Order: sequence, then structure tokens, then C-alpha cells
Amino acid sequence: MSVQGHVVAVHRARAAPLLAGGRSVVSAIRKTRIEGPVDVGPLGLDGDEQADPTVHGGLAKAVYAYPHEHYAFWRTVRAQARVAGWDAELPTGAVGENLTTLGVPEGDGWIGDRWVFASGLVLAVSEPRLPCFKFNAAMGFAQASRLMMQSGYCGCYLAVLQPGKVTAGDAFRIEPGPRELSLRELFDARRARAAD
Repeated sequence: MSVQGHVVAVHRARAAPLLAGGRSVVSAIRKTRIEGPVDVGPLGLDGDEQADPTVHGGLAKAVYAYPHEHYAFWRTVRAQARVAGWDAELPTGAVGENLTTLGVPEGDGWIGDRWVFASGLVLAVSEPRLPCFKFNAAMGFAQASRLMMQSGYCGCYLAVLQPGKVTAGDAFRIEPGPRELSLRELFDARRARAAD
């Protein structure tokens, strides 16, 4: 039986000014939902930008996916932090992801696993996300990055092995890669290194 995931929503953004940590920076973390199909090429979704290519984007991190299952956690911690608008629904894309997914939590992910779509699009899990201070600004409170690190609710970056199209509602099958390093193991190793 093959494992399937689903795309709940698709998002992109242009780099724009963002007030983060008391200073103005440029970021594309504030994603906008896309209705209808969008082309995905070697560097990601058509029309999506990355403000700092040293930490986001490129061939290995062309697409960022985040599990929809974790949105309840972020709604809860934002309510506890009394973030402005905390009682409103947290829209998909709020974590800065291109793809909001169902059925592919980090604990089940392996580096090299392939996500195969009916459109011909093939993505490969490349690495977990490590949050930066811009994530705090996007979520509206200073502890957001620390909570992502503690929870392990990081999502994953994907490389584009075969260009294609993606649309909200798409299903994809997961083809196992070498299964030598799990997404969680790599995240834990990087988290430990960041703590040192």
C-alpha cells in the first residue's frame, strides 16, 4: 500500500519589507493563497521569491511544505501569547509555506523520499526547516521560533526533480528514497548543533 499525502493549499509571495526584531528586513514569508494550478520549476513555484537565498530557496530548498495538522498547535500558542487577532482563524500559508499538506507529518518523512503528483511534478524531501527571527514576526510573538524548535513542527524543504503543476486539492503518492536518514533525525541533529 502506498502512502498518500494531499495538498490543502498552495501559496507564494514576493519579497517585501517586514518589521522583525525591531528592524526592517526583506522577507517573502507572508504568503498569499493561490487558486488554480501553478507551475513548479527547478527553483520553486512560479511567482514565488526568497529574500535571502543563503537560507531559503535554491535547488535543494525550492519548495517549503508544512503539515496542516500543526495549525491547531499554532492557534493555541498564539492564543496563550495573546497575539493580536489570536482568536481569528490562522490562514494557511501563515507559517511561510508554499504547500500546506495533510498526511505527511515530519515523523514519517525521510530525506530522499519522492512526492509524485498526477501532473508529472516530482518533489524530493531534502531537509527540515530551521526557523529564524522572521518567523517570530510572521507569527506575531517572540517565542515562535523557539516553539518550532522545541516542538519539531518544522515542515520540510523539497527539491524539484521533475517540473509540473500543483493545485490545492491534489493528492500525491510517496515513493520511498534510500531511508538512511529521517527528517526528524536531521532536525534533531541541527537543533542540537544550533543549541551549542
